[in-house]
Amino acid sequence: MVTIGNAHEDLIHDAVLDYYGKRLATCSSDKTIKIFDIDGTENYKFITTLSGHEGPVWQVAWAHPKFGPILASCSYDGKVLVWKENPETQQWSIIAEHTIHQASVNSVSWAPHELGAVLLCTSSDGKVSVVDFKDDGTTSHVIFDAHAIGVNSASWAPLNSATSSSLSSSASSSKDPTALKQQRRFVTSGSDNLARIWKYDPASDSYVEEAKLEGHTDWVRDVAWSPSNLIRPYIATASQDRTVLIWTQDKDGKWIHQNLTEEKFPDVCWRCSWSLSGNILAVSGGDNKVTLWKENLQGKWESSGDVEQ
Repeated sequence: MVTIGNAHEDLIHDAVLDYYGKRLATCSSDKTIKIFDIDGTENYKFITTLSGHEGPVWQVAWAHPKFGPILASCSYDGKVLVWKENPETQQWSIIAEHTIHQASVNSVSWAPHELGAVLLCTSSDGKVSVVDFKDDGTTSHVIFDAHAIGVNSASWAPLNSATSSSLSSSASSSKDPTALKQQRRFVTSGSDNLARIWKYDPASDSYVEEAKLEGHTDWVRDVAWSPSNLIRPYIATASQDRTVLIWTQDKDGKWIHQNLTEEKFPDVCWRCSWSLSGNILAVSGGDNKVTLWKENLQGKWESSGDVEQ
């Protein structure tokens, strides 16, 4: 296990490996982002510090390598910055600045790469924005109201999960931008105790609510859509109410939930994250522990261990 000590001068809020697991990006309340090269399970090398935000940096997200070495970051300063490395000089620079939000931007996530370079941003101003980075270097965005008190996080649906608005096989396999756009779906979580599923609506060229997930009694801090549908789609929501809920669709397409655990967690549930195969869920909380969970053959979730530091 690679352990990096004293990486930042303040709290670290996110740490994300790139697609190949070779690079690590971390971000902190010290307003900086740091990039490390990771070699195996023992060695790492500090590469650079990225400075550009004027407040704590909450989250970072690597773009798919088909777009090049690109990293997005979001901050309390209300900005989303997109960084790119010059392969020749290995210098990082800001190539885009997204400043549409009026309050802290709490999460950033790139769409499945088949949909293009599309960035999903959530903010404490209650709005969600979706930014399209086009091949000609221009950008366009859509912004809409999502959660009344603030949006805490968001997660894209994998491409093959468009159950309620499935496209014909010819449309889904084509490169037609309009057909691809209609496959866009994601889930958001908010301070209104709700999670909401949104889908792209070509008539309004915006996003409309497809489902409302009601089950928590306090802020929903994080939401994660399983990247692999396996038997059916899974969504996990982690909440201030010390519970994690697992959402699936019944035979009629209605979203239903079950509690991950019978007893509440000992503290606030901050983050939840699926393994790449989509069958193991990691949960981190205010007790500074990360626990792993897996569904058994009876459909119940059981502990799969803890992550020890």
